[in-house]
Parts: sequence; structure tokens; C-alpha cells
Amino acid sequence: MIRRCDEGDFDLIWEIVNDGAQAYKGIIPTDRWHEPYMSRDELRHEIDAGVTFWGCEESGALAGVMGIQQVQEVTLIRHAYVRTGWQKRGIGAQLLAHFRTLVEGPVLVGTWADAVWAIRFYEKHGFEMVGREEKNRLLKRYWTVPGRQIETSVVLVDKKWRELNGESPRFVNDCDDDPARASS
Repeated sequence: MIRRCDEGDFDLIWEIVNDGAQAYKGIIPTDRWHEPYMSRDELRHEIDAGVTFWGCEESGALAGVMGIQQVQEVTLIRHAYVRTGWQKRGIGAQLLAHFRTLVEGPVLVGTWADAVWAIRFYEKHGFEMVGREEKNRLLKRYWTVPGRQIETSVVLVDKKWRELNGESPRFVNDCDDDPARASS
């Protein structure tokens, strides 16, 4: 069951984010990793900034969450995590499918460049990675992240974004030297 999370789910969201984020430990740059991966204050800040979390319940327990945030004319996928014990069971796909029923406009997602599994997940669901210059522009326009995170991240966009921006599929051309693309 997919449902909108409320204030009573705050601790569960925090637990899921930090449990699911263990997949990034040792993968993302060490200067971007901290314990816990997301503090309670950071999570509160994200919610206060307009991130709305949706959760997938399995066997009566919240197994995964995906946040969405409307920023200007686009919707961002924010903080999509599944508990370690529930990963690779389609929970992320269920959340993404539900999320797509909620939005009408373009959707963007940012993730770590070295998180090849996350990039592949979004590509499997119709998203395409933009080139380095466009990634930098989009991260600065729609996200509030430090420069180091911009350097070590990628942005993927959906079909609606491409259509509105006059892009055709497979328009990534300036990131052939990007390690995330080379290993996918």
C-alpha cells in the first residue's frame, strides 16, 4: 500500500533514509558521507522546505519512502530509500509509479554519480541523464546543495522535461568521460 506520510511517520522516515543510505557508504565521496547519513535536523529542514514523503507499506510496516518537492515548474524526486531488507523487491518502482500519478509537469532526479544502481533504476523507468553542463545548471537552479555535491552528482530527467525543452531521447553527449556512464 502506498500512502502519504504524516508527522507521525517522521522517525520511520528518518530510520528508512539512514538504513537505505547504507548502500552509498564507501561508494560516494568520503567527504560527503556522514553518520547518520541524514540527521533529524536535515530531515526536518527538507520537510519544512516542501519535501512531501510517500511511503510503501509491506506486511504492515513502512518499507520504503520517496519524497517529492515542487520547485518552480518542475517536480523533484527527493530522498528515495528502501529499507535494506526490502531492497530489490519492487518497492522503489511502486513508489515511482504512484508518484507519477501525482504530478503533471516535468520530473527531475539527482543522485550520486557513482551510484550506478540508482542511475540504472531511473533509466529503466524512462529517465535520461543530462550532460555535465546541463546538470550543473539544473542543480543550481532547482536544488540547494553544496558545490562539492554538484561536482559528484548527476541529474536525470523525464520525457516531459525533454519535450518541453526540445530535447530528443539520448541527448547526453558531453559526459562520455563520466565514470557513471562508462560503468553502466
